[in-house]
Amino acid sequence: MAAAAAARAAMLPAARRRLWGFAGRLLSGGAAWRPACLGGDRWRSTQAAAQVVLNVPETRVTCLENGLRVASEDSGLSTCTVGLWIDAGSRYENEKNNGTAHFLEHMAFKGTKKRSQLDLELEIENMGAHLNAYTSREQTVYYAKAFSKDLPRAVEILADIIQNSTLGEAEIERERGVILREMQEVETNLQEVVFDYLHATAYQNTALGRTILGPTENIKSINRKDLVDYITTHYKGPRIVLAAAGGVSHDELLELAKLHFGESLSRHTGEMPALPPCRFTGSEIRVRDDKMPLAHLAVAVEAVGWAHPDTICLMVANTLIGNWDRSFGGGMNLSSKLAQLSCHGNLCHSFQSFNTSYTDTGLWGIYMVCEPATVADMLHVVQKEWMRLCTSVTESEVARAKNLLKTNMLLQLDGSTPICEDIGRQMLCYNRRIPIPELEARIDAVSAETIREVCTKYIYEKSPALAAVDEENEAERLSNHNHGNLSKVPAKSGSSPGSPTPRPGLGRGLSSSTVSEANAFPNCCDHTYVFKKTFSHFYLY
Repeated sequence: MAAAAAARAAMLPAARRRLWGFAGRLLSGGAAWRPACLGGDRWRSTQAAAQVVLNVPETRVTCLENGLRVASEDSGLSTCTVGLWIDAGSRYENEKNNGTAHFLEHMAFKGTKKRSQLDLELEIENMGAHLNAYTSREQTVYYAKAFSKDLPRAVEILADIIQNSTLGEAEIERERGVILREMQEVETNLQEVVFDYLHATAYQNTALGRTILGPTENIKSINRKDLVDYITTHYKGPRIVLAAAGGVSHDELLELAKLHFGESLSRHTGEMPALPPCRFTGSEIRVRDDKMPLAHLAVAVEAVGWAHPDTICLMVANTLIGNWDRSFGGGMNLSSKLAQLSCHGNLCHSFQSFNTSYTDTGLWGIYMVCEPATVADMLHVVQKEWMRLCTSVTESEVARAKNLLKTNMLLQLDGSTPICEDIGRQMLCYNRRIPIPELEARIDAVSAETIREVCTKYIYEKSPALAAVDEENEAERLSNHNHGNLSKVPAKSGSSPGSPTPRPGLGRGLSSSTVSEANAFPNCCDHTYVFKKTFSHFYLY
């Protein structure tokens, strides 16, 4: 035992010398020790990742004589996704037929001239395939996921659905009840409710202000003629993209498109419907619901359309704001400054930034869920962070946001279905699919100076739109927040003929709501200025 102790004692000084020598070289920046991960291996891995991006399969595009575009990406998989992306949605509707596009989507799977509803369901099930559809404000989509060997059958079924649906009266009446129940389910999703209200106030009296499902009275009155007229007007070759991804041959897909769409879509003649213009209005809509334990609200400024040069920069700015909820934890190591402040001050339960783009306009903003007592403080912090984007965002923050944005965009392209969706959407928006290297180069070109310039252009001194669902007492408290910031003393309620009047909440069944236009009604009732008083027109502190 004594000998062992003596040996350890003799080794200790040498061990200490080695340790201090290692630490000294490390701290002095010497080249005696250099991990491989900090040297050339990291560079080689970066180069390998870039090479993988360059090796992404090409997206091939062909246009038929009738204007229908065929676009595909062949990745050699044993499965595929194929679908029809149609330039038609609730934006192309008017007040009388609002909800027709969504109603038509429901009727697509209720039988055709060749297949009954039961036959259609059995055929899809026996193929092991999935058939689905969705409607947005500017697009309607029908798509199928199947084995690559079943691509011809999948394309034929999609063609049959959009060209030969029976639209029977009995099926229409049955589906009417389904859509009304769906509307009730949507009303329980407060995020969707708030975003519908945000569109309603930001694009009031325009097509983008209407909901996708449509009002209840329209759903109860839509008939077969309305559906047929919508198909005849909008389902035309130049407005449709046949997109596919996975194990698909472009030449085979092109022949299938000629076979099933070449002549039939040519029969839909007449003028192409024009895109109705939409006007953004800085305004607010607040919905009272005394049963709400939390306040749900969204704030947005007018952004730009898909093809605008500032779109990429606003996407990076959106990533800088980020998102957060209490399940993420907290601390000063959170990447988003707003997340750090929200967590440290216990200002909200969650928030999510968004950048919603349409053809010629968009909404850039934030959705948040707060305790009623912290709404004003949360809005104050959001204002400061938005102003920081305009004035003092740093290069390191922008670099992190760019890397995160590129990562998220690539992760979203995992599988044939998201790739097919990306192809179809980009073909409608840009008339081409932007290659990933080009997209990465455009993101890399964004700098802190660019962020400051673009955010100043779209945020600073701009009137935003706000939609909120909260308690009445919190709405009144928020209405009195920063009253001294007003440049005008508002008139009392009812003193101005231009005062906005309460109206039902877009069929959402909530107790009351008020729409106000801060720009159009300078003398309207006191609570019209709720949002302008809080944000003070985005002036700097």
